[in-house]
Amino acid sequence: MIKHFEPDTDLVPTYGSRCMSEPVPKYRLPDGEMSPRAAYQLIHDELMLDGNARLNLATFVTTWMEPEAARLMAETFDKNMIDKDEYPQTAEIEARCVNMIARLFNASEHEHPVGVSAIGSSEAVMLAGMALKWRWKARRRAAGKPATAPNLVLGANVQVVWEKFCRYWEVEPRYIPMRAGRYVITPEEVLARVDENTIGAIAILGTTFTGEFEPIEAIHDALVEHNASHGLAVPLHVDAASGGFVAPFIHPELRWDFRLPNVVSINASGHKYGLVYPGVGWALWRGKAHLPEELVFHVNYLGGDMPTFTLNFSRPGNQIVGQYYNFLRLGRAGYTRILSTLREVARGLAAKIAALGPFELLSDGSSIPVFAFRLKDPSRYSVYDVSERLRVRGWQVPAYTMPPDAANVAVLRIVVREGFSRDMADMLLKDLRAAIEELESAPPARPKQAERHFHHG
Repeated sequence: MIKHFEPDTDLVPTYGSRCMSEPVPKYRLPDGEMSPRAAYQLIHDELMLDGNARLNLATFVTTWMEPEAARLMAETFDKNMIDKDEYPQTAEIEARCVNMIARLFNASEHEHPVGVSAIGSSEAVMLAGMALKWRWKARRRAAGKPATAPNLVLGANVQVVWEKFCRYWEVEPRYIPMRAGRYVITPEEVLARVDENTIGAIAILGTTFTGEFEPIEAIHDALVEHNASHGLAVPLHVDAASGGFVAPFIHPELRWDFRLPNVVSINASGHKYGLVYPGVGWALWRGKAHLPEELVFHVNYLGGDMPTFTLNFSRPGNQIVGQYYNFLRLGRAGYTRILSTLREVARGLAAKIAALGPFELLSDGSSIPVFAFRLKDPSRYSVYDVSERLRVRGWQVPAYTMPPDAANVAVLRIVVREGFSRDMADMLLKDLRAAIEELESAPPARPKQAERHFHHG
């Protein structure tokens, strides 16, 4: 058979094709087709305008994985993880991950811990919040009391998904304000807002603002005592999106997890320090009793019963495969080595930034490999000016104000992730020093200010 060549696909160089010399429709479907090579190149070129993900020191989300992990994930894009009948081994791998994480968080097998995968901690938070509300409603109804005015106690430093949960599920958020010098919640502030309509309290293991751990054990103990003396049953949920895959490895003595009996649920992000590309989170409950049965749907799975609890339905199973790869590949020793290294890089970089002179540390990277710092004197130039000059060199270092009641404090924050080496830290420090020298010698006429006000998270 004689092959008929198409000029625009087989013979013409990519940049000599017609589609490269004519405007491409941006907001309507094109009338005709183009070659796969040209379509790829057009989109590839357009995406070069994005920032370099490896230089994005704003995000907590993983931007580097081993080639073997990337290959496994590419091979499993087409597996719909919700279809457990067709992809039983992906379902088995998910169950293995849940069991591994439950043990990592010191759940007791006697309480029959349960958990689910999710699309990041955002979905996991929604699932955990729903369980808290349904359990509260059941307690109220059992006591013959109305279940019409639920509230949730949480800090103003929570991620925005908690505000979404409260709005979408009609729960009153009782925010604990921050103040200059204190960017975490305290036991006293929690107890001051708890009453019989409180579905739960939220404590954060690694805040997004400074990377600090909130005093979870102290909050827990105070809440347990308060419950006992006031006839309440307010539980504690731990938002471990950032610290859930850090604390077990480099702070094993820290009591924040299911070792504390009133911690009923935990969310964690596999795509943060779980070291997986974006798209996987986990929600864990200390026992079946804490996940209301009416929230669980049952589907037939190979002739048996498969319970499901999700907001999203169809989604690829490759992120779960990536998580399992990391668990097998790294184990406790590997995670400990990686996270110890990241912490040392963060602490070393934080100390050198403090030594530059103009900056004051709000945190130093000791809890999780994240730290925040501010200018001692923001009158001549601002953290926004510093951030802008670093971006010229490709670095994305976010500048923002702290939560309400501390909004006069503007900071820069650096997240050290796998793929950010000590050598890269030295390059960043060199560019930061150059930016400061430039601003000191020629300060802007007016220091740059925040472009928008703080919104929870």
